[in-house]
Amino acid sequence: MPWQTHTVFNQPLPLNNSNLFLSDTALREAVSREGAAWDSDLLASIGQQLGTAESLELGRLANQNPPELLRYDQTGARLDDVRFHPAWHILMQGLCANRVHNLPWSAQARPGAFVARAARFILHAQVEAGTLCPVTMTFAATPLLQQALPPLFDAWRAPLESDRYDPHMQPGDQKRGLLIGMGMTEKQGGSDVLSNTTRAERLADGSYRLVGHKWFFSVPQSDAHLVLAQAQGGISCFFVPRFLPDGQRNAIRLERLKDKLGNRSNASSEAEFQDAVGWLLGEEGDGVRQILKMGGLTRFDCALGSHGLMRRALSVALYHAHQRQAFGKNLIDQPMMREVLSRMALQLEGQIALLFRLARAWDGRTRPDDALWARLFTPAAKFSVCKAGIPFVAEAMEVLGGIGYCEDSELPRLYREMPVNSIWEGSGNVMCLDVLRVLAKQPDAVALLEAECAAVKGQDRHFDRAWRQLQQRLRRPLEAQGRDITRQVFLLGVGAQLLRHASPPVAQAWCQMMLDTRGGVPLSEQVQNDLLLRATGGAL
Repeated sequence: MPWQTHTVFNQPLPLNNSNLFLSDTALREAVSREGAAWDSDLLASIGQQLGTAESLELGRLANQNPPELLRYDQTGARLDDVRFHPAWHILMQGLCANRVHNLPWSAQARPGAFVARAARFILHAQVEAGTLCPVTMTFAATPLLQQALPPLFDAWRAPLESDRYDPHMQPGDQKRGLLIGMGMTEKQGGSDVLSNTTRAERLADGSYRLVGHKWFFSVPQSDAHLVLAQAQGGISCFFVPRFLPDGQRNAIRLERLKDKLGNRSNASSEAEFQDAVGWLLGEEGDGVRQILKMGGLTRFDCALGSHGLMRRALSVALYHAHQRQAFGKNLIDQPMMREVLSRMALQLEGQIALLFRLARAWDGRTRPDDALWARLFTPAAKFSVCKAGIPFVAEAMEVLGGIGYCEDSELPRLYREMPVNSIWEGSGNVMCLDVLRVLAKQPDAVALLEAECAAVKGQDRHFDRAWRQLQQRLRRPLEAQGRDITRQVFLLGVGAQLLRHASPPVAQAWCQMMLDTRGGVPLSEQVQNDLLLRATGGAL
């Protein structure tokens, strides 16, 4: 008789072969409400493809096999290239085919393109987040290059606006698709780019010679980078291609790839410029303003990416809780677990409402009110959503217990990925200083907040009290209170959206959970049922 120690049972299977879009009711509603209902069918198709076991395995493989730096070729010549696992290239092909890198910048872009692109970004984030870095950099740089691309590089316009991914090491005018990176921070400065020491000297033909270094040189395999350097007129922004117009390699030396906590699939490098050649974008001394044009876009993507990771963590936790039994009941039927999962779902309901109102503001950025909305709420959302993601994924990990802590689960990778969005594109304090700057220097920003809150005044006492408290702080805002002020701005923005668009029980439950400083009360059974049904799209 064969020996058996036990039969495996009560072990939920991994979550795969689900539709990432159709299973998320809040996302579907936000896409339609904010002006991109026309993209719903394609989003459902993208969600179905990304939710497959094959797509999820690509995400795992890309992180299990991180990129390698190739400094020299087989002849000993300098190469300065990066080798990626095939899974990375397949994921990048999908992102570019879905135009996550340029959808709103196309000549055929429809109203609501920012909203549609935000949804596509969130869906891809749930499969693999490292590939979003080159997409974000390219997305943010493209509108600047469409206006200010040096004439020598006019042939780059078509591949820059294409839906192709082309990883070949060739001059940009010979490629079907392009990626653009950024090089801003240096060892001594970090976010303080005014302390940069890289020098740019103007040459007779109008180009510049760059000598210096970058401590974080994002997406080193890019076809070009936007680089900050000190010119005679001050800190300036330069277009620095990988290949020069004559086909020669530019003098950009990759010193090493960063060994990061997470974001393992993505290459981040240290670089030195040894008489590299660049072309000025804008005017000398105007570099920070040029970079800030892109900073809002990359910061918005950080918030979108963090939300996507949180959404995947909740999906994994919910799927497990519906199948796993403990003490005679499924986990989802245990009162305390049901409360935890419902609160997590409620948190995401609020985030998605704010983020997609923000996407609509970016879509209407030529209108003063929308431009101001994006200017104020982008750093507030980046700070608040990215900070919230770290404990959120840890909570999801607890739902699974020990197996959630093991690498067999997706959750350890999601957890390691979370902190990067709080750090990149300006860490928490930088975001809060930005919010304080907007409130101090743009008087209409406070009027905008007043209008948002006035529109829902009287619907919830917790919301009204939080607005009165913020008004008191804004009379004499202190820098030391920057985090509290930024968090309140974000929460009031979320609350205003939910009070407008969510069912009253859900909106009021969110206000009590997030704005009642005296401690919340358990969610009602009806609210729990509604939230959990919405969080699964009615599939479970």
